[in-house]
Amino acid sequence: MNIELSRKHLDLSSAIAEGDIRVLLMVLVHMTGDEKWLEPPYKPKRDVRLIPDPDAGVPKEIQDEIRAAVLNLFANGMPKPVITDPGNELMLRMMRATLGENVAPEYAPLMREEMAFTPRDARWRERPSDGRLAQQHVLIVGAGVCAIALGVALGRLGIPYTIVEKQDEIGGTWYVNRYPGCGVDTPNHSYSFSFGARNPWTRYFAQRQELLDYLLKVVREYHIRKHVRLSTELVASYWDEARRRWISTLKTASGEETFESTALVSAIGQLNDPLPARFEGDDDFAGLKVHSALWSDDVKLDGKHVAVIGTGATAMQLVPSIADRVASVTVYQRTAQWARPVKGYSDPITEGAQWLLAHLPFYVQWYRFNMFWRYGDGLLPFLRKDPAWPHPDRAVNKGNDRHRQELADFILSELKDRPDLIEKCMPTYPPYGKRILLDNNWFKTLTRPNVELVTDKINHFAAEGIVTADGKSRQHDVIVISTGFKVSEMAARLNITGRDGKTLKQVWDHDNPTAYLGLTVPDFPNLFLMLGPNSGPAHGGSVIFQSECQSRYISACLVEMIENDIAAIDVHPDAHDRYIREVDAEHEQLIWTHPGMTTYYRNRSGRVFSAMPWRFVDYWKMTHDPDFTQYRQTKSRQES
Repeated sequence: MNIELSRKHLDLSSAIAEGDIRVLLMVLVHMTGDEKWLEPPYKPKRDVRLIPDPDAGVPKEIQDEIRAAVLNLFANGMPKPVITDPGNELMLRMMRATLGENVAPEYAPLMREEMAFTPRDARWRERPSDGRLAQQHVLIVGAGVCAIALGVALGRLGIPYTIVEKQDEIGGTWYVNRYPGCGVDTPNHSYSFSFGARNPWTRYFAQRQELLDYLLKVVREYHIRKHVRLSTELVASYWDEARRRWISTLKTASGEETFESTALVSAIGQLNDPLPARFEGDDDFAGLKVHSALWSDDVKLDGKHVAVIGTGATAMQLVPSIADRVASVTVYQRTAQWARPVKGYSDPITEGAQWLLAHLPFYVQWYRFNMFWRYGDGLLPFLRKDPAWPHPDRAVNKGNDRHRQELADFILSELKDRPDLIEKCMPTYPPYGKRILLDNNWFKTLTRPNVELVTDKINHFAAEGIVTADGKSRQHDVIVISTGFKVSEMAARLNITGRDGKTLKQVWDHDNPTAYLGLTVPDFPNLFLMLGPNSGPAHGGSVIFQSECQSRYISACLVEMIENDIAAIDVHPDAHDRYIREVDAEHEQLIWTHPGMTTYYRNRSGRVFSAMPWRFVDYWKMTHDPDFTQYRQTKSRQES
């Protein structure tokens, strides 16, 4: 064995020693075609943790056999795989084997697509001429995750598009949000696109800068930047029925201009417009006041007395990140929150694992599948109301109650030395009734001597700080508002006018946005809403997965329209209303309509308008191939 081959063998051997057994088994099946690796004694044990044990519960001698088989397979080069696309039947067996659980058959075609074994893209039956395509144009508002997904899909089809972004850089939420500790609360191997070069993530839950760098890398890979106009804001858009075009007004540094497009897409999502918390004496505070979503690099916290208003996902990331460098941090809490402990939340991905993800065939796909599944549909059954369950005040079913006990035990263990905090931190509503939060040493941070948790209501702001309802005054140098976003506005804030002068804001009056599949609205032809009403992932998953489902649907609609000379489509009101009734009926069976809490998923009348009630596999199927019988269609040319 020459020196180069010997070095490669050593590198491969050390990398495989750090590999996940369940994933290595799937590599063996692909490369050898031998299905013995799916059977005992090799089958992994079930592990429901978000970051599972890489040994997969397999005995040491069997682990050694599996690792040796992989090493021997690749010791002398890169053999050709026997199986590239397993097909539905084998795919199902492989998924069940790697997870150690009974996966439903409908997930096989979804995961074959998600793992790029089969194509996801909409395709032309016969590609139109460049001249014909040049007559089409899609205007996309916002340059975050959704716009990138759609830009890739449209670029592959050759459909012209322009993305307008009011900020001075691409990235959406990952460009705008830059508060300390900002990061993803979905495992980043599933919070990433199914297409493109795999990213060498440094940890399981990436921080904001790494996520932004990844998005910008995808932008470069797919040449999206040339389609983007930065520092350009959509201030209004109206549908011209005679011309069958969207006429948009764009605001730029040099003034306003008119832009025409055949389709208009809102890619601003749901969490884009900060919700300012208003308090009496708001303007009296003499220090610095900042909303977490409007953070700037010149906010200095070291040695300061900091107040944080809110205890949602942002606060859970922010407070532990600053507690050791501020003089004090006071957290003002309205509602106690459940938070899931995640072993390995901040751990780096080892060098060997990084090597396998980058180089070993099929490893990254199956690693991604494992992460996707663990934060996917598995939680949804625990969120369904059981009408026979005798304790609906504390949980919605027996399994949900077991989760409650586990989460309560975790809080008790974290706060065992601070009984004064236990009552403040123990939620009264069923677990997962609000957004799922991950513990980032949140509870441990609350026990620090320089951290105070205040549950008394804020009465007013004063020049020196905040006064609570009990009359107590606390001095602060900086007040951080982390109270969320104006979720119910969504695309209505874009000043969009459809047929007959009807505005989206009017249609969505009373904080009640609705859309067929979360995507289309009657009387707004060729308007598509990404991450629109009732399409936000709430039981797990990733907005990137949702963005790919929706970009597939939008691009498939455009293909159908162009190929069949259809100038405009808008969803039938009956189809829209029927779908909304189905959404509402499903939500009546789920935790987010539980009366014992408030959540940004619901509007003032109690209707859940934000969260998706479906399994991810259901939404994928719903949005995969558009049903044009649900749409009113306007032909490009009048038929004789």
